Amino acid sequence: MTKLDILVIAAHPDDAELGCSGTIAAHVAKGFKVGIVDLTQGEMGTRGTPEIRLQESNEASKILGLSARENLGFKDVFFIDEEKHQIDLVKIIRKYQPEIVLANAITDRHPDHGKGSALATNACFMSGLRRLETILDGKVQEAWRPKYVYHYIQNNYIEPDFVFDITPYWDIKIKSILAFKSQFHDPNSEEPQSFISSPDFLPFIEARAREFGHKIHSTFGEGFTVERVIGSDNLFDLK
Repeated sequence: MTKLDILVIAAHPDDAELGCSGTIAAHVAKGFKVGIVDLTQGEMGTRGTPEIRLQESNEASKILGLSARENLGFKDVFFIDEEKHQIDLVKIIRKYQPEIVLANAITDRHPDHGKGSALATNACFMSGLRRLETILDGKVQEAWRPKYVYHYIQNNYIEPDFVFDITPYWDIKIKSILAFKSQFHDPNSEEPQSFISSPDFLPFIEARAREFGHKIHSTFGEGFTVERVIGSDNLFDLK
């Protein structure tokens, strides 16, 4: 088992790359072990196929230097925050024992993002219940609750509780996003246009990152919301 420092939970392949890949790359560069669990294969998406998106996920994982990536195969669009899905996610959290979980936006244009957010929050809590028994690979798992759960901001604007400076890692973020080439603008593609394949979508991603970066007097940033108040014992750590 690879113990992770950070586990990113994403409703769809490419959610993590679009929402927080700069933050991922920054922590990998610092020596932290980071992994992603995609809840669905994105099979209801307008473009691409589950097989193609898996290949793209593998490429993005290499670009980001991930220590682990899994896909739980929940039904795209139809999964809900209920017992079976919660238990499946608890098993993953206990498997990797992350200190920090980064999860989908608390609400967003795509309903799966809000559902994924709630599912992650509940599974992280449930994972710490010692009387909730889960078995993986024939072994009873140890209870484990991540110390912190933060939610990355996606399509809809949400005022962030904090912004992470990703300026040195902007190029890596863009490369990881473009690994999902089936999903984004390609003038030679014969697939139907989708919300994110518009020529305006990637410039929007840059504009959002610049907006968040501007808030902290930097060039590029990624915004997050928190579930509980963040504390510090050193005011000089705050920027």
